[in-house]
Amino acid sequence: MPRSTPSISSPSKRLSLISSHFADQQPLDIPSGTALLPKSQARKLSKSAIMSSQPDHPTLLIPGPIEFDDAVLQSMSHYSESHVGPGFVATFGDTLSMLRKLFQTSDPAAQPFIISGSGTLGWDIVAANLVEAGEDVLVLSTGYFSDGFADCLKVYGANVTELRGPVGGRPQLPEIEKALSEKKYKMITVTHVDTSTGVLSELENLSALVRKVSPDTLIIVDGVCSVACEEIAFDKWQLDGVVTASQKAIGCPAGLSISMFSGRAMNALQNRKSPPSSYFASMKNWAPIMRNYEAKKPSYFATPSPQLVHALHTALTQILSKPVSDRFARHKEASDRIKKAVAELGLKQVAADPENQAHGMTAIYLPENVKAPELLPKLAQKKVVFAGGIHKEIAPKYIRFGHMGVSVLNPERGDVERALEALRDSLAECGYQKA
Repeated sequence: MPRSTPSISSPSKRLSLISSHFADQQPLDIPSGTALLPKSQARKLSKSAIMSSQPDHPTLLIPGPIEFDDAVLQSMSHYSESHVGPGFVATFGDTLSMLRKLFQTSDPAAQPFIISGSGTLGWDIVAANLVEAGEDVLVLSTGYFSDGFADCLKVYGANVTELRGPVGGRPQLPEIEKALSEKKYKMITVTHVDTSTGVLSELENLSALVRKVSPDTLIIVDGVCSVACEEIAFDKWQLDGVVTASQKAIGCPAGLSISMFSGRAMNALQNRKSPPSSYFASMKNWAPIMRNYEAKKPSYFATPSPQLVHALHTALTQILSKPVSDRFARHKEASDRIKKAVAELGLKQVAADPENQAHGMTAIYLPENVKAPELLPKLAQKKVVFAGGIHKEIAPKYIRFGHMGVSVLNPERGDVERALEALRDSLAECGYQKA
């Protein structure tokens, strides 16, 4: 049976619970730590600015948004153009095609989507299109964002069963197999990296298990904090959907919901008994638009953001200029180095098992005598911004260090080394000494 934990029945209650932990401290995943800097420090030249034309700013090392490459930001200043004009249509079409390479799919039946919105819109797209009211969905829960996906599915009428891992862990294959054997599920969802815990869920063996035990069940992945820093082999692993966003490892400013759905998922959409339960998030409305754009034909349902699409085009061009396997390996190398340094400080991770540890972020338990409201401002004074904890059971006890994109791929920036030095010094200023 799924483990039971106190339920949070609505998004407003979840928000209230989180806010109660942070009334007088740093934010969750937003970079407002800069407000703690004296104005006199705000324009001093930082080491990272030496390699960049961007205005000096604290290094943002939260689990997204991340630091952005100059060329990506410069793409945002593209002159205004028609969203159905030939120039933009060509750019949008190329961008959709590049997503196929990033997700590692060559299946012509697979369908990419780029829609204005946040990563959370991906949940709505899945819930509004691939599940009908009363259908059963199995949600593998590894933290706050897995629970959020479950909440979204419930809003659209899905009958949700949550299978929970322990804090810092994930549901194991035998218990997943048991759950799949007991009931027929329309869909199983897994959060590849739950940003609240830094837990990485394994996809390849999970997919093989689902295909063996419940072959008709759709496999849907929340890849918001994993796409472009963790391997996702869409075709090889027979995934049915991956939803993500622009502002994390892809390295583009926030504002784009990005997703890929398999031919099986698109068939499930076409075979619905009722229309999709959203207008803006309807894949039936968006799919012909995406197909036309990729074919370089102007099309319209709702206005996209040309500037954001140009930025995404630049980011994907950079990503695909080298084998994606190299990108995954470099994120893993940086992650291993960071986690080794954290251990040398005598600190533990929320995800204790190395097999469960994400490669684009690290969730770090604080020493008993150090509190986040004390530590995070000291880091901000050193121009390094980490995020506080948001998992409801452990929120005050840990912080989160995001290490994705240019901060690890461009070592000349010095972002990681500066962050580790700032962490060591700030802990010492808080009175912490390694035992």
